[in-house]
Amino acid sequence: MTIQPDPSAALPTEAELMAAPESDYMSPRQLSFFRARLCAERDALLSSARSTTLHLQEFESTPDPSDRASLEEDHTLELRVRDRERKLLHKIDEALQRIDNNAFGWCEETGEPIGIPRLLARPTATYTLEAQERHEQRRKRLGG
Repeated sequence: MTIQPDPSAALPTEAELMAAPESDYMSPRQLSFFRARLCAERDALLSSARSTTLHLQEFESTPDPSDRASLEEDHTLELRVRDRERKLLHKIDEALQRIDNNAFGWCEETGEPIGIPRLLARPTATYTLEAQERHEQRRKRLGG
């Protein structure tokens, strides 16, 4: 079942989400809020990617080796940023899929609520803060 925002219903504010009772956790209204937030972030990233693509397609020929090196460094940095954004787009798509599957807001490791404050800060979160810390510690120990 896909939760679609009701265009006639106003989305809750962050303050309303924070003040909501525990029984409202991941209600259709809250899921609509996070769907709208994730979609807006995805749209902004896609727009930025289109802009970068157009910018990189512009041919800027310069005879000066220093200028050429500087331009290449700028392009490399831009591509690195876009690669991070591409990974974030993937996480956003996964979060939207979790909304569709009614798994959004619940820790993949423990099944506990991730919590509204954490989801407001990082709507793509898949773990509670504690589970995320354990996950990162395991990755450090395993060297990856």
